[in-house]
Amino acid sequence: MLFIATGMVGLIIGSFLNVVASRVPIMLGRIWRKEYADIKNQKLLFPQSAKDDPFNLWRPGSCCPHCNSMIPIHHNIPLISYFWLKGLCAFCGKKISPRYPVMEIATVLASLGVAWTFGPTWQTLLALFFTWALLALAVIDIESQLLPDSITLPLLWVGILISLFQPYGWALFADLRSSVIGSVVGYLSLWGVSQVFKLVTGREGMGHGDFKFLAAIGAWLGWQILPLVILIATFAGTIVGITMMIISNWSRTTRVSFGPYLAGAGWTSLLFKDQLMDMYLRTLG
Repeated sequence: MLFIATGMVGLIIGSFLNVVASRVPIMLGRIWRKEYADIKNQKLLFPQSAKDDPFNLWRPGSCCPHCNSMIPIHHNIPLISYFWLKGLCAFCGKKISPRYPVMEIATVLASLGVAWTFGPTWQTLLALFFTWALLALAVIDIESQLLPDSITLPLLWVGILISLFQPYGWALFADLRSSVIGSVVGYLSLWGVSQVFKLVTGREGMGHGDFKFLAAIGAWLGWQILPLVILIATFAGTIVGITMMIISNWSRTTRVSFGPYLAGAGWTSLLFKDQLMDMYLRTLG
């Protein structure tokens, strides 16, 4: 029953995360446009829309990104509608991004992994929230190279907040001391690397969103796991970067989103924290 419920909820949340990934960057663009409205010739990340109607995670309803036709409820069923319509808009016939079913499937599988690891506990509920936030941030960073404060900062504060509670007589993921130190060390470690890179090359090597993202991971999992998170993320990013340089037109100066690798490393550490720490300590020993 736990796996069935988790899978169904994961499918629904995956559909919602698609909305988050699609709309949050546009919402940020609108906010920035308003903030810089008085600056002439300001180059905006997102174009001025014809109308400034209410736009958030709830309004307007789902619509085709090509023809803007409103999507009826029976065409918006997670996974089923996409494959029933063969990945095409029912109104204009243009292809809908495969990101939508991929996100839904990934959310289900990641959610089931959490349920399998933690079982029917408070940890599962909180770990699911953490997992869904990681997925949203990873996709947003891939598509727009943004890690929004509206997600990373609440994730950080929630991580610190839950470290206060010990329903089983022990911390759910990290104790308060480890959580606070983890948030500080997570931020400063990448900030320090970025400053050294800028000093040596004269270029920005990393966005500030990455600092806050790693701080959030440190707040949830504690400072002890951060070296492994950075190691896993860096290793994965290096492998992907080298591969893309070989098979595509990527170069050494191509900007690469680091958020997806931090998300993957953070999720792996969430599920296998004890095993990874044992391996790490044995290696050092």
